[in-house]
Amino acid sequence: MLTLLTKRLGLITMISLAALLIGTGVTWAQVKNPELEALKQVVEELRRRDTEKQGKLEELQRQIEAMRSQLPAAEKSVTPESALEKALKDIEAPVPVPVTTDLFSRQAGGTTFRLIDISLDALFAAGTSTKREASIRQLEGGDHDPRKRGFTVQQAELSFTGAVDPYLTGEAHIIYLIDPEVGDTRVELEEAFFTTQSLPYGLQLKGGHFFTEFGQINPQHPHQWHWLDQPVINTRLFGPDGMRAPGVRLGWLTPLPWFSEFQVGVQNANGETMSSFLANKEFFEERPIGGRPFVNRDVRSLKDLTYLTRWVNSWNVSDTITTKSGLSGLFGPNASGPDGHTRIYGADLKLTWRPATSFRGWPFFLWQSEVIGRDYVADRFSDGVTDLPRKTLRDWGFYTQALYGFSYGWAAGLRYEFATGSGASVLAYNGREADPFRDDRHRISPLLAWHPSEFSRIRLQYNYDRADHLERQDAHSVWLGVEFLYGAHPAHKY
Repeated sequence: MLTLLTKRLGLITMISLAALLIGTGVTWAQVKNPELEALKQVVEELRRRDTEKQGKLEELQRQIEAMRSQLPAAEKSVTPESALEKALKDIEAPVPVPVTTDLFSRQAGGTTFRLIDISLDALFAAGTSTKREASIRQLEGGDHDPRKRGFTVQQAELSFTGAVDPYLTGEAHIIYLIDPEVGDTRVELEEAFFTTQSLPYGLQLKGGHFFTEFGQINPQHPHQWHWLDQPVINTRLFGPDGMRAPGVRLGWLTPLPWFSEFQVGVQNANGETMSSFLANKEFFEERPIGGRPFVNRDVRSLKDLTYLTRWVNSWNVSDTITTKSGLSGLFGPNASGPDGHTRIYGADLKLTWRPATSFRGWPFFLWQSEVIGRDYVADRFSDGVTDLPRKTLRDWGFYTQALYGFSYGWAAGLRYEFATGSGASVLAYNGREADPFRDDRHRISPLLAWHPSEFSRIRLQYNYDRADHLERQDAHSVWLGVEFLYGAHPAHKY
């Protein structure tokens, strides 16, 4: 019995010990389970990839066999390897061939000169007015405005742009026009300048002969205008060709969270395109500011140059509305005498609406306005016959215009302008009211434009002018403008 009892106790002990070992093993297995599962997943992934590779090889082999069965007898000796290479080449995507848009490219030293764009843009107008042509040329004071009963060649502009090297781009714009009064052909260098591309700290330098970047209209070429003629206040303050001269301009793109740029510039103050400053004798013979005599001035120091400051900002008000606003200022000497100087100041605003579902830019809505003022401080003048006191002539005005692209290719707009001033015009004029470039002016101009394509435009514009210098004070004019451009010139944008 003792022996039997001892055997039973031993059996129970062994069973208990086995149960304990099994429980411990389960616990170990549970502890090691994540590593085992990871290893299992790796093994399964390797098996899956091997299966896929095997399937692909079998599929390629079937394709090879099918291709071999279709070959003529003379070609059946092609090896499986060559057939496989051919099959792979057949299914390879074609490599895109790089396309260059350069019109001309030449290696020079370590850089490449690239002529990117060359184009010709031509503007023509036809129309009539209730006033004679001499009055039309005073009402339409811009050189590129429609200024004649019948037909006007407003301009033909030849443009070149290109990359000089990785650091500079260059532009040149040459214009041809026919003088509406005498019929002579004139050729002008409108702009020729370089612009830097890689200055640090958001800086950009522009140098050469270029439009002064004051406001919205003055820096633009005539083909960029929405209306056929430039605003009255721009003609009065910046002359018939717009303000442009040799010089440099430095721009700084600020690190603000919206687009914000400061610009400072310096340009020559003399020449027919610097009418509010030193101008030249020929300009004063045609349009003396305030009737004042022309006094020639030499450039003796930096104060005899013209200086620009401009601050421009742009915001996206929403996904469909963008605004752009700017403040501009100019200061420099004028041609009234050694102590004469001019200040011009202005503010501009542009709002653009375009829905997210627009088609090639249509529909759209543009509203643009500028207000500009000038203080022309005329120096005292005396030549033994004429004595004129020192006098400040003030002129200011504005335009506001809205253009609605209501259907693809079609747009309609309305522009209103006003210009006035203070300080009498003398000598050549019997007061400011008789001065066609300083009197009180109102103009209303409805416009209808049709774009057969991005590179052509037909515009119909009516002008109602009311001006103090006119005998009956009002004038009615109708102008039809046709434009075409070809080459790589950017298409019209709204």
